[in-house]
Amino acid sequence: MNTLPRPTTKEVIIWLCIYVLALTWSGIAPKDRFTWFLEVAPALMGLAALVLTWRSFPLTRLTYWLILIHCIILMVGGHYTYAEVPLFDWIRDLTGGQRNNYDKLGHLAQGLIPAVIARELLTRLRVINGRIWTKFFAVCFVLAFSAFYELIEWWVAVFSGEDATAFLGTQGYVWDTQSDMFLALIGGILAVTLLAPWQDRQLEKFIRNGAG
Repeated sequence: MNTLPRPTTKEVIIWLCIYVLALTWSGIAPKDRFTWFLEVAPALMGLAALVLTWRSFPLTRLTYWLILIHCIILMVGGHYTYAEVPLFDWIRDLTGGQRNNYDKLGHLAQGLIPAVIARELLTRLRVINGRIWTKFFAVCFVLAFSAFYELIEWWVAVFSGEDATAFLGTQGYVWDTQSDMFLALIGGILAVTLLAPWQDRQLEKFIRNGAG
């Protein structure tokens, strides 16, 4: 009997099927193969981490499904490049905007999902006492993670030159880096406020069952 709030076997199969289908579609004739690899690499590393920790440290159902959503966002961005996702081209044209803002959705997710993960780890491992401090450090982690990702983009650009243009996705926006980090901050705040009650209910079950 599954007494923990982690996905059931059926959910795991569905999760993996969605992941594999999205990855397969993403890898078929992407806009730029180098950019595709750069964008999808975090999703591949994430899957490896989840497989390795599935038995020793399973996460809550909420966290697993949010990770899948984040992976799909990465795969879509990798297939089209973040500057050329068709739906956001349509939104740009409809609203009279100047750029494709799919990358901003990606950075919002880059704040929201890592904050959920960080909050779960901080709570279950009892790294910090108090819910307010846990939320605070989860948001701090998001900002640190977002800043480090911007550094990675810079390093890739330095070493690969023009090949990294699609990966950076600045589209000529001078405040792109700052706005990316700001959206990650917003995502982190949303995670520790709006999603906190839902996450807490699942975390309490883990703690009651002695799973951390």
